[in-house]
Amino acid sequence: MTEVPEVPESPETAEVSVVVTHYDAPDRLALVLAGLAAQTLPADRFEVVVADDGSPVAPVLPPQPYALRLVAQEDDGFRAAAARNLGAAAGTGRVLCFLDGDTVPEPGYLAAVLAETDATAAADLAAPGGTGEVLVVGRRRHADLAGWTPARLSAWFAGTGGAPEELEEPRWLVDGFRWTDDLRAADDESYRWVIAAVLSMHRSLFERVGGFEPSFRAYGGEDWEIANRCWLAGAQLRHVPGAVAWHDGVDFAGREVDRRAVQNAQAATLATLLPSPATRPPGPVWASPLVVVEVDDRGWTPEQALLTMASLLRAGDVGVWLRDGAVAAEGAPLADDPRVRAGEVPAPVLLRCRARVRVTAPVELVEPLADLVARAPVDLPGVRVRHARDLARRGWDGPGPAIADGARRPGDPGAAHRGAAPAGLAPVPHDVALGGLLRARYEAR
Repeated sequence: MTEVPEVPESPETAEVSVVVTHYDAPDRLALVLAGLAAQTLPADRFEVVVADDGSPVAPVLPPQPYALRLVAQEDDGFRAAAARNLGAAAGTGRVLCFLDGDTVPEPGYLAAVLAETDATAAADLAAPGGTGEVLVVGRRRHADLAGWTPARLSAWFAGTGGAPEELEEPRWLVDGFRWTDDLRAADDESYRWVIAAVLSMHRSLFERVGGFEPSFRAYGGEDWEIANRCWLAGAQLRHVPGAVAWHDGVDFAGREVDRRAVQNAQAATLATLLPSPATRPPGPVWASPLVVVEVDDRGWTPEQALLTMASLLRAGDVGVWLRDGAVAAEGAPLADDPRVRAGEVPAPVLLRCRARVRVTAPVELVEPLADLVARAPVDLPGVRVRHARDLARRGWDGPGPAIADGARRPGDPGAAHRGAAPAGLAPVPHDVALGGLLRARYEAR
């Protein structure tokens, strides 16, 4: 275990906890700490926690005008996500501000983040269903800081020294923020514009969604995954162009690494944790499905349950949880179907699904479930469908928001289907003759 030197305790009154992830790059860390020392936000309003990801030698933290401490974990792969969780747990601030150990904030960075976080939270609380919780992304610019010292950095920020050589800003981020009006027009796929290097959020939101997914052990993807959960939990997303931090070096696209191998590893991990048509191919069964269906099957016959399940499972990326579960018990027809389980839906699954469905009567869907999900909220006899974000902000009985033209929902067949009258349901009677029914359907085809 890396030995951690004693450092002063953080004050209980800090508004912002800055968590800086670090691994074996003390010169770069020194620049980040110097950038934080130059902040216009008074030093008694924030604290800094350096979260070390198992460096061979623990970094030495020089005295700073702000409260500063070090926490560390053992070296067990690239575990930036787990390190951020460790740093967040050690902090006290109501706002968590995550910075990478090679990303230097400009003097106005924390003030801009805090101002946007509080303003957006206040506006959201005044809106119907608002949670008052916000995820903020700063602006990451790029510069060649090789050989720079804290003194040289301080001179640059003070206007008495020259600026570094600026490198190209990643076009994909610039375009993403422009397309979404700095994330004010975010949708289900806007997690793609969230990067952990300049990421901040309310501590209440961080704790409610469970923090970063600690199973990540390779570069990248953990920021998209937590952003997706925050969005589905009802939080607002914002990009703050005035909150600038300078990354030492080029964007990932310009680095001399096997980018295809790294990106393929990211894609494989995200496919299991982020339910989206953009992250996983159709067909396989996933532990975290796109659509979660909760079925109260108490008192149903096996035939009723089987026909109901069959119509639900045709939606594709769906998981069904049964209240009774007799049809999925050992020896029952659906015992070996991994998409059908008995009992409560696990909390991590609920945090990641994009739509939830409640079924309280044995029915067969006449309209495909994917179409119902696309135009949620939908209420039919015995079936209720909600988008996860709408559910988090308005509950099962709250009115659904108007869907903007072009906005898409999981499985969305297109805006032309929105507002169409529901095709309805076919109730499954208690005394259904399953064999005869299936033969009749086959012959009719």
